[in-house]
Amino acid sequence: MDEQYTNTFKALSDTTRLKIVWLLSNIDSKVCVSEIMEVLCEQQYNVSRHLNILKKANIISEKKEGRWVYYYLNIKDDSFYAFIIDAIKSIPEKEMEAEKEKCKALLNLRNENKTI
Repeated sequence: MDEQYTNTFKALSDTTRLKIVWLLSNIDSKVCVSEIMEVLCEQQYNVSRHLNILKKANIISEKKEGRWVYYYLNIKDDSFYAFIIDAIKSIPEKEMEAEKEKCKALLNLRNENKTI
């Protein structure tokens, strides 16, 4: 069995990382570390560490725009990853309602779709 599958499940075995992927799959926007920190009430070090684990598992990607680094789902044309993302999206919204609303509010504060 390919190690990528094991790495994917290991990366998603943490509640914070699962929440990050849920947010990214349910909000149609890239987010930066500071936004994730505020939404999940986590410290910068922890968020960065979780994002690095998700990147190494090839679940998310990053894009630098100016001084900000934005994170987004690494969409692949692969049935395994599509199944995983669909499974995460199927987590009931009520489980993450407060976080999703907080994230939407932060995204609405952006100036011309740029983090302020």
